[in-house]
Amino acid sequence: QVQLVESGGGLVQPGGSLRLSCAASGIIFSIYAMGWYRQAPGKQRELVAVITSGGSANYADSVKGRFTISRDNAKNMVYLQMNSLIPEDTAVYCCNAVRVVDWEARRVDEHWGQGTQVTVFS
Repeated sequence: QVQLVESGGGLVQPGGSLRLSCAASGIIFSIYAMGWYRQAPGKQRELVAVITSGGSANYADSVKGRFTISRDNAKNMVYLQMNSLIPEDTAVYCCNAVRVVDWEARRVDEHWGQGTQVTVFS
């Protein structure tokens, strides 16, 4: 059974920092690309950051320079270090694991965590 369990969310003032963690089990972690998505009330879910199985990272423009995604394949963990937080970062942050199963058929194997709430308030 695949499980992705997030932790580390909470309340923080603008300018503060949080570190989110996602513990994965039930998958061969090292072959999956891992991502963090967020969804704010009344808004669509958006990709925040992704790190490939090879360790390459990409970020949404809105978080570049403030957030850092990393992974520890030995521990089956992915992290999101969030600095200089602003109220617009308030959302539920979810961990995602994905790998391509069939390139021609565009079929993927994808899993989601339940999410952790991040609230940035003055």
